[in-house]
Amino acid sequence: MSSHLSQTHPSQWQGYTPLTTDAAWEDESYVDYYYDDPGDMPGTLTIDPEAPPPELVLIDYGSHHATRQPLTRPQECIPYMDSQSVSWLDVQGLGSEDILQELGQVFRLHPLTLEDIVNVPQRPKVEQYPDHILLIARMVTPREVGYGFDTEQVSFILGSSGYLLTVQEEGEHDTFASVRERIRVGKGMIRNYGADYLTYALLDTIVDGFFPVLELYGERLEELEDEVVINPTRTTLAEIHQLKRDLLSLRRLIWPLRDAVNVLIRDAGDFFGAEVRVYLRDCYDHTVQVMDIVETYREVASSLMDVYLSAIGNKMNEIMKFLTVISTIFIPLTFIAGVYGMNFAPDKSPWNMPELDWYWGYPFALGLMAVIAVALIIFFKRRGWFDNFSLVITDRVDGNPRL
Repeated sequence: MSSHLSQTHPSQWQGYTPLTTDAAWEDESYVDYYYDDPGDMPGTLTIDPEAPPPELVLIDYGSHHATRQPLTRPQECIPYMDSQSVSWLDVQGLGSEDILQELGQVFRLHPLTLEDIVNVPQRPKVEQYPDHILLIARMVTPREVGYGFDTEQVSFILGSSGYLLTVQEEGEHDTFASVRERIRVGKGMIRNYGADYLTYALLDTIVDGFFPVLELYGERLEELEDEVVINPTRTTLAEIHQLKRDLLSLRRLIWPLRDAVNVLIRDAGDFFGAEVRVYLRDCYDHTVQVMDIVETYREVASSLMDVYLSAIGNKMNEIMKFLTVISTIFIPLTFIAGVYGMNFAPDKSPWNMPELDWYWGYPFALGLMAVIAVALIIFFKRRGWFDNFSLVITDRVDGNPRL
């Protein structure tokens, strides 16, 4: 949560502590959705023993007021559910089955709804019931150290009586701070609308949260493009592979969310007013933009893999070419050394290497080798063999690579 929310505010906002995002979660290559074990009864709740205990915060507001208070039990919010104001109960943490069961009783949630809320992660979707609608989304936030992102499930339960219940896996990674601040200070139109507009505002922050993550991946792709051309290593290959897996995870998060927003626009007229559905169309456009960026980055990452393999192949070809040139130069020199290394006695026959008795025989052999080597070097140089070696020199002035 933003730091300015922890400053001194009106009395109804006392104790409003900001959320922190200090530690990164354990790296997950893919987002694996929850599935029931064979034989499980519908509505079975599976509580993660490492899940944090639930923290309940109620925000009740209207056009002229906004109050916030932490709760200890879900029953404490019953008086606000029938009021004319908008009541938003935010639950952060899934570590207590008693609290979650009581939550289902207070809000009269269907057992399957409670199961989708607790048994995380679920695929983003929309489920409609007679007196409430369930929306499941995945929130992503960029990590403070290194690359990657953290993700958690956020469940929205919008009631027909005008309340909103949100349930998060934990409160450490949160993108709702801007909406809370708009409610607190009365900024924008949020206080003049109902819980349907609040649902849109929170959902819009989740969708917009994808853009900072994708911006980091775009910057890393640009760095990898230069690295692949200049100095590809095995580390480069590993980073490209990990980046492709992360982009696939993002695609699995945003693709069903786009479909879920489309369902809200088309089929949730009983819970969302006509004017709010106009705003939902804008949110849908943002999901399409995120999808386009993700698909583009995936194509770039795949092309980087091809470029890496080509660069490694070209580098190997240049090495073989260099070794071939060196071998070609030494082949005639080895031949001369081999000929004069044969043990034929000159005194036995005038044809047995008479030049071994020459006064300048040894200098002549060395000179012949040098002339042949220089002649071959000049020949290869004129043929351009030495001009095509992939030795990249970095310009020390502007840092741009120069071939």
